[in-house]
Amino acid sequence: MNIDDPSDALFWAERRVLGIQTKLHQWATDDTGRRFNDLFNLVCDPAFLLVAWERVRSNRGARTAGVDGISAHAVRLSGREDLFLDRLRRDLKTQTFIPLPVREVMIPKGGSGKVSVGWASLLWATELCKRL
Repeated sequence: MNIDDPSDALFWAERRVLGIQTKLHQWATDDTGRRFNDLFNLVCDPAFLLVAWERVRSNRGARTAGVDGISAHAVRLSGREDLFLDRLRRDLKTQTFIPLPVREVMIPKGGSGKVSVGWASLLWATELCKRL
């Protein structure tokens, strides 16, 4: 989305994403057998990428680097978020995006047992947030 003020860009991206999600939900509710064959274009849509990026960079773990050694905080401080999202979009559209494996750690759970926690690469985390 080419809007000069980043807060305006996010505002309009969120409205676009919500509008599309609402339509998809309504269509799926109206026709439970309906197939959505062209969702790939939404995955590559700049508005969806921007909203996904906002979810990743505002996450509590934004300062923790993923398995790729990159943190959302570092990308934000570099001032190159637009280049980061452009690269992700290009890789998705050309189908050259390959997620790195998740780094898994077992941490103690209060009382008994352990819970698995995983760190994805920053690109993969952004991609995953679009699917939520």
